[in-house]
Amino acid sequence: MALLVAVASSGSCGVGKAAVAARRTDAGVSSAPRQVSCRRVSTTGVIDCDQHLFESRTLWADYADPNRRDQALQIVDDPAGNAWLEWHGRRMVLADVTVPGETEEVGARLQRALAGEPPARAYDDALPAAYWQPAARLAELDRLGLDEAFLFPNYGLVWEHNLVNDLEATKTNMGAWNRWAVEVAADGRGRLHPVAHLTLRDLDWLDEQLAALAAGGIRLAMIAPALVDGRPLSHPDLDRAWAAFIEHDVAPVFHVANQQRPFDEAWYASDPEPTNPVLSSVFLWVPAALAISDLVVNGVLERRPELRLGVIELSAVWLPMFLMYLDGGVRFVTRLHGKAVADMPLAPSEYVRRQVRVAAFAYERPERLIQRVGDLFMCCSDFPHSEGTAQPLDDYRALDDTTSDPAIAPGLYRDNAAWLLGRGNGA
Repeated sequence: MALLVAVASSGSCGVGKAAVAARRTDAGVSSAPRQVSCRRVSTTGVIDCDQHLFESRTLWADYADPNRRDQALQIVDDPAGNAWLEWHGRRMVLADVTVPGETEEVGARLQRALAGEPPARAYDDALPAAYWQPAARLAELDRLGLDEAFLFPNYGLVWEHNLVNDLEATKTNMGAWNRWAVEVAADGRGRLHPVAHLTLRDLDWLDEQLAALAAGGIRLAMIAPALVDGRPLSHPDLDRAWAAFIEHDVAPVFHVANQQRPFDEAWYASDPEPTNPVLSSVFLWVPAALAISDLVVNGVLERRPELRLGVIELSAVWLPMFLMYLDGGVRFVTRLHGKAVADMPLAPSEYVRRQVRVAAFAYERPERLIQRVGDLFMCCSDFPHSEGTAQPLDDYRALDDTTSDPAIAPGLYRDNAAWLLGRGNGA
């Protein structure tokens, strides 16, 4: 598992990262292979569920509400010529142009900037068109042999925790990215799928955003797998949020980001890295596992079977153990108290299989994961982050197993991502 070192230097966050799934039982967890029915899906296209699009220097001001542009993030140069993401003069991360496989180089550029040295190459000169222009990204998909891609923000992964005490600024900058995302989707001609950025802290705003996003063809939205002003995601006050996601046919997605952390801030106090503490890398999967557990155990997924959830760039190897403990924990408490916390006709793990899809890098050996828990996984590249890959299909082909060929593993390469986009409902 690669560390999230790039977030400190470029706004890049990440872990270094079907049809032939064996029927087996592993540690008491049912793992019969699941088929996902997806309408309007090509028979050959591959969907990369994790790419990133860089925001321009002034995107947030350009796309913010005119009367709130004073709250916008921006990328500005320091006296030495290094570009930084800032908010109200407060530096967050070095704006850096990452290259897949070059994490050490990212660190070296950060150290130069922190020492006050000028960059070897100016940020704008180093930034390829494919990193931020939709038309150029389409050409890049062709080069990579990919049909479609999910596009998460780049710098949007690093600032949310920094603005936690200013909800209006949070909404302003999320809204700016979301407006641009609608334009990107239009330019992407059905191949580029920008992921919106949302918070559940203002449900009126959330519903307005979802309506506008849905009208613009956006089908995915990144949210934090975290408490919402002290309330768990299953809290009755937030049921309106899940209803809104379903009404507007937008799937909430958990993605690695600098968001509210699962543990008390005291655990991170000794770490000098403000946006990417090492414990966030060590426990990369914990926020998503906790959030999913909450939604399952407290009955949200039982009551909301139409809700689709994605887990992306938070690793996948934890899922078999997680499902075993999810079933075991609920079973134990039910036996102890005579009833579960909420009515669940299905085994807890079955709600995850029914409603959650997870990105799996090639190094995580998706064939083994599919054999253990079912066909729940999606291929990914994390392009163009340094901990990502420049040749994602080659990485999966090198596995030389039942997941090395898109024709043999349609769930991994296409169907599960298409289902997350709302193209398949089991019909």
